Amino acid sequence: MDPDYDLIVIGGGPAAERGAAQAAYFGKRVAIVERNDEPGGAAVHTGTLPSKTLREAGLFLSGYRQRDLYGVTVGLDEELAVPRLLARKDAVERLETARIHRNLERHRIELVHGEGRLADAHTVAVATPEGERRLTAHVVLIATGSSPFRPPGIPYDDEDVHDADGILGIERLPRSLAVIGGGVIGCEYACMFAALGTEVHLVDPREGLLPFLDAEMGERLVRAMEGLGVRLHLGRRFERVERVGTGLEVSFADGPTLGTEAVLVATGRTGNTAGLGLEEAGIEIDRRGYVVVDAEFRTAVPGVYAAGDVIGFPALASVSMEQARVAVCHAFGFTYKERVAELQPYGVYTIPEVSCVGLGEDEARRRGIDVVVGRASFADNVRGQIVGDREGMVKLVFDRASRRLLGCHCIGEHASELVHLGQVVIVLEGTVDALIDMVFNHPTLSETFKYAAYDALAELGPADEPGRPTDAATPAAGSPTPRRPPAR
Repeated sequence: MDPDYDLIVIGGGPAAERGAAQAAYFGKRVAIVERNDEPGGAAVHTGTLPSKTLREAGLFLSGYRQRDLYGVTVGLDEELAVPRLLARKDAVERLETARIHRNLERHRIELVHGEGRLADAHTVAVATPEGERRLTAHVVLIATGSSPFRPPGIPYDDEDVHDADGILGIERLPRSLAVIGGGVIGCEYACMFAALGTEVHLVDPREGLLPFLDAEMGERLVRAMEGLGVRLHLGRRFERVERVGTGLEVSFADGPTLGTEAVLVATGRTGNTAGLGLEEAGIEIDRRGYVVVDAEFRTAVPGVYAAGDVIGFPALASVSMEQARVAVCHAFGFTYKERVAELQPYGVYTIPEVSCVGLGEDEARRRGIDVVVGRASFADNVRGQIVGDREGMVKLVFDRASRRLLGCHCIGEHASELVHLGQVVIVLEGTVDALIDMVFNHPTLSETFKYAAYDALAELGPADEPGRPTDAATPAAGSPTPRRPPAR
């Protein structure tokens, strides 16, 4: 008997949408099973887009970007701040939800509302208000995402205790906030609330923040966060949170307690696999609730695949989308996309933004690569001066022998956008000379790539090839003097 669909996707987030669209693009019959009222998942409703929208709205409402630029102080009406923040978040959420519906309709993907459960490798039982509906398919893709991990010792029923999803439901700005967890989400929210005037304490048992960043960029971020007013409590492990009078108290194993008005717990995520019937079907789940898959995103059960945050690291919306596309291509034998690119950019939406792709300086040296580093500051860039960002920087890591770009690291305004220029150069195996030869719009922050390349060239020297000056040659008119930083 022919099944109802070629592909059933359980979940409605970025991975689910892109995986479904990939199959539909090649003419497959596809259905998405979504338990919430609207598709989009955490990325649209509780995580990625709402938090980034709140960040932008917070920067605007607080006047943060204009403080240095115009020398003005902007006061924030505490009574109006949260309603305005949430209104902007809700507007973006509605726009993105409408876009998803248009995309599903364009690809003729059926959206089935209800709680999906894997009955067997080719059957999904959907609990709907009208009763159970059983759907069959050749392939099932699990893309149910993740939820905040909740460590013990925290009174989650307290109205002033929030996890990374619940923080978006606040009704007023707290005067003080303790953020437990110094990962990406914790750092982003710490910066956001600090910019809005909240006294923020960031607690993490590790000695440093965001160890995946290039060490120099991580140090710059720490200084920037401290300058923003974030008080760091690193190397401290919390034991419990409890209500004391009108406030909350965070207790540690190694010293004094911390008093605060509100607490945000941001200690990682856990896979949304409970109630899906996966283990009963023979699919392996790890201790954090993530589905275990192979390199082609196959589970232990033939015909069942999983992709996105539900399989764990790196849990980036950008990568989750690609994982789902690749999973579908393997499932149906499409050669269109057979792997997820190894080179993946990271964007951290702190204040300032930090973004990186490729190798960091220390990591490259640990691998035994002889590297040359070039840096360019936004303070020396006209656009940086115009927008008032004097702390931003682009750092480029080159292989001395081949002159190829190995890593790109950005901090400051639009860092998560700028990093893609470095990504393209790395993918195309471009060298320092390619960046030197490029013409950039002026004034732009992108020009920092050219001057970071010039900075590296001061140590590398010009390439020994026809048409290029050597150390002994006289530079052409307008060229920088070899082995010296260029005039700006």
